[in-house]
Amino acid sequence: MSLMNLESMFSPKSVAVIGAANDPANIGHLVMKNLMGGGFTGPVMPVSREAEAIAGVLTYSTIADLPKTPDLAIVCRPLLEAPLIIDALRQRGTRSVILMGPGFSRLDDKSRARLKAELLEAASPPEVRLLGPKSMGLIVPQLSLNASLAHIPSLPGKTAFLSQSDSLFTTVLDWARSHGIGFSHMISLGAQLDVSFADILDYLGGDPSVRSILLYVESIHAAREFVSAARAASRNKPVLALRPGQALQNALAELTALSGPADGGRTLAQANAGASASINASINASMNASSDEVYDVAFRRAGMLRVGSIDSLFDAAQTLSSAKPVRGDRLAILSNGASAGIMAADALITGGGRLARLAEDTLLALDKLLGEGWTRGNPMSIRFDSKAQDWVEALKILLTDPGVDAVLLLHVPFAGLSEVEVAQAVAQAGKRAKRMVLTSWMGSESALRARAVFADAGVPTYETPEQATRAFLYMVEFQKNQELLIQTPDSLPTDFFPDTTTAREACRKALDEGRSALTEPEAKDVLTAYGIPVVETRVVKSARDAVIAADELGYPVALKLKSPQISQPQEVGGVRLDLEGPDKVWEAAASVLARVSRQRPDAYIEGFVVQKMGRRTGAHELFVSAHMDPVFGPVLAFGHGGLARDLIRDRAVTLPPLNMSLARELIGRTRIVHLLSGTPQHPAADIDDICLTIIQIAQLIIDVPQIQSLDINPLYADDAGVLCLGAKIRVAEETRTGAQRLAVRPYPRELEECVVLKNGRKVTLRPIRPEDEPAHRAFIAKLSDEDLRMRFFGVVRRDFDHRDMARFTQIDYDREMAFIATAMGESGLPETLGVVRTATKPDNSEAEFAIVVRSDQKGTGLGSVLFRKMVDYTRERGTAHLKGQTMIENKAMQGLSRKFGFEISVNPEEELVDMVLDFTKKPAAT
Repeated sequence: MSLMNLESMFSPKSVAVIGAANDPANIGHLVMKNLMGGGFTGPVMPVSREAEAIAGVLTYSTIADLPKTPDLAIVCRPLLEAPLIIDALRQRGTRSVILMGPGFSRLDDKSRARLKAELLEAASPPEVRLLGPKSMGLIVPQLSLNASLAHIPSLPGKTAFLSQSDSLFTTVLDWARSHGIGFSHMISLGAQLDVSFADILDYLGGDPSVRSILLYVESIHAAREFVSAARAASRNKPVLALRPGQALQNALAELTALSGPADGGRTLAQANAGASASINASINASMNASSDEVYDVAFRRAGMLRVGSIDSLFDAAQTLSSAKPVRGDRLAILSNGASAGIMAADALITGGGRLARLAEDTLLALDKLLGEGWTRGNPMSIRFDSKAQDWVEALKILLTDPGVDAVLLLHVPFAGLSEVEVAQAVAQAGKRAKRMVLTSWMGSESALRARAVFADAGVPTYETPEQATRAFLYMVEFQKNQELLIQTPDSLPTDFFPDTTTAREACRKALDEGRSALTEPEAKDVLTAYGIPVVETRVVKSARDAVIAADELGYPVALKLKSPQISQPQEVGGVRLDLEGPDKVWEAAASVLARVSRQRPDAYIEGFVVQKMGRRTGAHELFVSAHMDPVFGPVLAFGHGGLARDLIRDRAVTLPPLNMSLARELIGRTRIVHLLSGTPQHPAADIDDICLTIIQIAQLIIDVPQIQSLDINPLYADDAGVLCLGAKIRVAEETRTGAQRLAVRPYPRELEECVVLKNGRKVTLRPIRPEDEPAHRAFIAKLSDEDLRMRFFGVVRRDFDHRDMARFTQIDYDREMAFIATAMGESGLPETLGVVRTATKPDNSEAEFAIVVRSDQKGTGLGSVLFRKMVDYTRERGTAHLKGQTMIENKAMQGLSRKFGFEISVNPEEELVDMVLDFTKKPAAT
């Protein structure tokens, strides 16, 4: 990932069109027509040997003939010619190129791979950034730049739209314009040879002119880069994603007739003819690559909001970018038409929201205001001819009710009342409200004017009650995803010290013996090494050995057939339970063999699995599994287990690494959570123990990368904890580390170290964790005013809220690092003594640092210890430059920087001192 030279692509001052043409069927003609028709104020320079002038602009025969170096070049020539064109542009100094030329889709895999290599060699990104190939281009309305194949002009706006589908690019543009929706950017990514979702998310995430970012995603290639960039962007502004399921795939096929070229083909007609095949092929490929539920959890983990349709995408974007944050899912509905309120309430409950329960004080206040002509309940129906002041007063009363998270006002037309007048009064009240207010003024002409009033006031407004309710529910879901990003997890309920060596040796032994699966006892040994309680198990080859194993385990036991051809022995009568003695075991073994030989004579019988019966009366049967997703790496699943697992289909998935909060959120997305919470007949299961088990499995998958899949079924759970009855583990050789397989970088435990300060105190240096929020809050409270002034370059408040603290403690270890110095305090609890932070650019070209140490720790050498830790870490990750700033009077910091080889210079404009360490020149002193 790199932001380098993206400015020249998305904010160019000059544009060249390589392959411009006068033939209306040539894409080079359409690009020139759109550039000139859009009103771009910078130079537009067509390069062509076929005409002296194109679209009224004189042409240039070659790139070398251009009067100035273009910031952006659009290549419309056949793609096989592009490597030589890009090389010429790079030598000329052009820094960004859009590849629209035809030919990419018609290449076979081998030819396509060779062309990609040639394009990358010619561009040498990030020296020259490439958008495409197979891109429709981009539109930046505030620059009047239409560098695309879309003939429809875009309205200016604050929303950016990124599309992986060329067909959807023009469709969305047409749809948005008809609905009066504008864009800050419209970008067609194409094949993402260089510039990817992650790059653009990083760029737009830091652009203050962009309030929200919309994505149309078919597939992701670099999962960790995408999740990292999306998490960073969604902390600053709403990021919404639309990804096609089967229903949307069918809808997109119907929209293809409205779409632009899928390949930038030789002619626009030929490209349109192939659009349907292109879109279906790309969607089918993405569906086969990674399951939709994994994409769903990845979006949620990144703090994004996923929507299900194009209109939902823009409705949600409008609400999220203009509305106040929602506190919960309790909605009060007020309308002057009972049917409208009922429709909204039905949509709310169906979507998982709740009708707010009005307080008695609220009901009495509404009685006094509205008299007897209203329904005392939610949804509320008032007189159809209610005056503007009645609406406003009713809204104010509802907004004071502590049980109301948001208010939806629905208005149906009435001939004797001005809809606009009511809207103006409500808009002013809604604009001043601290809670969310949504509106739906139904009707046509007068309702349009009323909705315009709300839009001007920044109050979300919708055409129908269902639209408004859906937008509210999207807000609720988005808020939950955002809270998940900043939620402080509980500490683990018990110490967790896995025996990683035993687990790795068991997997290694199976691989060395040429096996791809562990035996059940081996699998349970691995789970035991990670602290998961299991039922004792033996694998035997004969009925006689089964009796001996049962005697050793103790009765009662279970007996299960073992055959590579029979994955579910219970389906052929291959399982016997509650066997109380040797004779019963012997008889069961003989009976199973006889039955299986009749039903499956083709099956090879390896023996039996003998297991001590796990008696847990009333326990719930769960499962925990893990598998490797081709895009996002390890995926964990949890849900209702037992023999009926595949029939019940109650499960949820998540991405590791996990903590207690994430594990609890995973459980909360299943139906069985309601039973686990307890019933009048059964006490609640130990949810903490279930969460710990899920976390232990996640850590096992990280620590032992040879594990390709794991399945615990059933996992008994009750108030006494959990017990694993059945386990399967499959293994394979793996060259990557466990952490490298993950879509989210795990806590880097390898960076922990212990040091001794000058005063003899033992201190642990380690990366900060989300669980450190309480200790970090106490650390800030103990900093002196001078410490804070030096750290933040001025007077700052001490009352950091939870969101602020989350930014300090919940970091993306791929982009940021915060090393804390922690030691046991007088209270017997760990306390934070100091912290050093780095924020690294996505391309690793530069990192910025900051450090602060408690005043009572100065003189102990802690500052030097933290500084050395930061410098070593930054150098080892290959960062080119480490930079920081300090106040001119902070001589101690300047001296410490010099000690480690930083160059010090005064910045007179900011009245600060710049400190720079260049790792490319010489190693830093330590």
